[in-house]
Amino acid sequence: MAAPSQEDPSLERHFKGHRDAVTCVDFSLNTKHLASGSMDSTLMIWHMKPQSRAYRFTGHKDAVTCVNFSPSGHLLASGSRDKTVRIWVPNVKGESTVFRAHTATVRSVHFCSDGQSLVTASDDKTVKVWSTHRQRFLFSLTQHINWVRCAKFSPDGRLIVSASDDKTVKLWDKTSRECIHSYCEHGGFVTYVDFHPSGTCIAAAGMDNTVKVWDARTHRLLQHYQLHSAAVNALSFHPSGNYLITASSDSTLKILDLMEGRLLYTLHGHQGPATTVAFSRTGEYFASGGSDEQVMVWKSNFDIVDYGDMKARRPPPLTSSSGTLPKMDLPVPPGRDRSLESVQGEPQESISMPQTLTSTLEHIVGQLDILTQTVSILEQRLTLTEDRLKQCLENQQLIMQRTPP
Repeated sequence: MAAPSQEDPSLERHFKGHRDAVTCVDFSLNTKHLASGSMDSTLMIWHMKPQSRAYRFTGHKDAVTCVNFSPSGHLLASGSRDKTVRIWVPNVKGESTVFRAHTATVRSVHFCSDGQSLVTASDDKTVKVWSTHRQRFLFSLTQHINWVRCAKFSPDGRLIVSASDDKTVKLWDKTSRECIHSYCEHGGFVTYVDFHPSGTCIAAAGMDNTVKVWDARTHRLLQHYQLHSAAVNALSFHPSGNYLITASSDSTLKILDLMEGRLLYTLHGHQGPATTVAFSRTGEYFASGGSDEQVMVWKSNFDIVDYGDMKARRPPPLTSSSGTLPKMDLPVPPGRDRSLESVQGEPQESISMPQTLTSTLEHIVGQLDILTQTVSILEQRLTLTEDRLKQCLENQQLIMQRTPP
């Protein structure tokens, strides 16, 4: 078990509002908001501050399968069984733009760390990359031969990893659009995949009840966990890179110590399958969702590092009781993730910025996001007008062809 000086993870809040199974959760950059999607076709934005009202976003015509905040937190992407992707402005109005992304259910949406690109995965067996602000299609990755459940960008944005019901995990080069490697060790459908915060490793969860961790450079299998008694539906790396949390249909969440290669905690909370789990950007909290319609927020209670004005926990010294070295050599990501714009130096350096400048910059970014949304809507309307005009011309030609001379 964990060191006695550490508190166990504790359930902080639980949110009720969805009317069907919760499928996905994601924290905003500043951990002030938590987004969740559900089989009830809605998204909810929950305020972490007590006594604040939640927002319910409607627009999708079928189950919402995935959500992801943009790195700045000013946009929220969602995918659905209605084959569309929506880009929301996560405020009280809940405005969104929509585009038909795939020819089947969209299973996964994920923003690149620079916020400029979005990767989507679908039951149509493809992974697609889009320009975020224009919502323009850029390219497809098409080597999977069954449904693609999940696709993620690497922290530096140069690679994409995807997981499929064809029992493979594929690693792609974003620039060349070629598959670098296929990992075929899973004995069943691969439900979820993600990059380690350092970008050097990937972890995948499967219907075969296992979690596997590979080195993304040598493609060697580093760790194999068979701790759940049912399918593993989702996983999430702690920002320190030292821990991994999993959610399973056996109703439990499990926290793994990757440095020691062992189970730290098993958490019981959901009645029925735990479908989704995600750490906050600082690692102080994690959220889970289940088929019981519940969204739960837990305090992780491990790991505190001061990243300027943001707090996460410092990992314990990397030594094991037996004196042997840990199984994995996982570098701690320097200064955390690129999406933490306020943190650019070493963790011990405190970076401050005048409050007025911060709020002004946030306001400018917010206005830019609204402007790009407006441009996107205008582009969509222009495209619609062009389509209608084309249809009118085609109809006119048909009428002229049918009219006898």
